[in-house]
Amino acid sequence: MVYREIGRGGGLPIFTFGPIIHNMEVVRDLEAKGVTVINGIEELAAVEAGNVIIRAHGVARHIHDLIRKKGLEVVDATCPHVERIHRIAYEAKKLIITGDPGHPEVEGITGWARGEVFVVETGEDARRLASRYGGQKGGPGGANWGEKHCIVSQTTFNHRKFQDMVDIFIESGYNGNVVNTICNATEERQIEAARIAAEADVMIVIGDVHSSNTAKLFDICQKECQDTYFVQTVRDLPPTLPQHAILTGITAGASTPNKIIEEVCNHVRINF
Repeated sequence: MVYREIGRGGGLPIFTFGPIIHNMEVVRDLEAKGVTVINGIEELAAVEAGNVIIRAHGVARHIHDLIRKKGLEVVDATCPHVERIHRIAYEAKKLIITGDPGHPEVEGITGWARGEVFVVETGEDARRLASRYGGQKGGPGGANWGEKHCIVSQTTFNHRKFQDMVDIFIESGYNGNVVNTICNATEERQIEAARIAAEADVMIVIGDVHSSNTAKLFDICQKECQDTYFVQTVRDLPPTLPQHAILTGITAGASTPNKIIEEVCNHVRINF
């Protein structure tokens, strides 16, 4: 969508609210073509004219409102899976989000909620919240939850961790809604990455260091394969692989361009 806006021309400057995706190779290419990244609400307030593209992670409702109030053109590239969570958040009385509280997707979801919001990233976070609202399953503490609560997840969250946290809440008597909002592609990629890593002698995970879903792939692969490498481009590959390496597995984050994946694959085939 950003490249399409560049191709249309029109003379107006093009902005993205935050990096359009978590891949600096892509962001640098867009900047070279004249796209400016807006980093935060203060920079947005200073924009007088242009097209503002909402990134795939989505933004809070008040940011949407500010863009329109300023009379700027809006191109909404929010992932449809994320938009679905925004609708759920807007309707929920109390919302529990499993995810990284500092991730832009989670910040955007929080910004659509009208009621109380809790963000839990670890099992300890979940147990702390469960002890605050719940008790033992079927016990009197469970009545504190209520059916107005709703549990959702960051779309790129670890599926196993999400289920573990849901189990913690249910054991405390949680009886509200649970909506698994993890993207199907994310879940499938995690399952396949684990399968490949379990068979491989060396595992290579390609993606940006700021990409949440790539970082989770790396963690998953490292549990199955000790010799796992996290690379952004072919330049980050080690000069050699361990001597015992016969089978090399490769996976990549959702925001990794095909060109970079192909370059890494070709380098591995030719040099390793």
